[in-house]
Amino acid sequence: MKTPISVDEKKDFIRWLLNTHQMKMREAMWVLNYIAGHDQIMKYVHFVDDLDGKNRGLVLSAHGVDNEPFRFFKGNLTTSDPEKAFHDIRLNWDENLYIMLHFKEALSSPEYALVREENSAQELKIGEDEKLLAEKFLDQMMSRFEQEALKQEIDQALDRRDKETFLKLSALLQEKTF
Repeated sequence: MKTPISVDEKKDFIRWLLNTHQMKMREAMWVLNYIAGHDQIMKYVHFVDDLDGKNRGLVLSAHGVDNEPFRFFKGNLTTSDPEKAFHDIRLNWDENLYIMLHFKEALSSPEYALVREENSAQELKIGEDEKLLAEKFLDQMMSRFEQEALKQEIDQALDRRDKETFLKLSALLQEKTF
């Protein structure tokens, strides 16, 4: 689990983003600057890769990517008007705001990785059957790995003409039930 992301880290990221990428809509830059200028809002800002299951979100895109330039939603209402988004953010500063960003090489950006959070609405739910299947698979892979490592040691003993080690490892390989 990742440690909580500080307000300062989020603010530094927004500054970095605005200095290195030009947003498709200049109003998006204004909204980001406003958010970064208010610590009380930044406490509730979360950068995510997916907005599924979120009640309030903002999608912003920089030049160089083929995504929508600006979208804000709250509940079932969606708008591409930055002024409406700004108004909601200003009035409801103490509500979680999830921001999904699109810019070149976003997923490989260490700056973005530092502030991105997992989408808790998409937690993986694994049943008992799946757990048992995964354990069985892991056990099989570990056995195969051990078997291959033992075979490699046997080969090395043969290369060294070490009969004693060869016989000992060969016996061990035969007694193990892989």
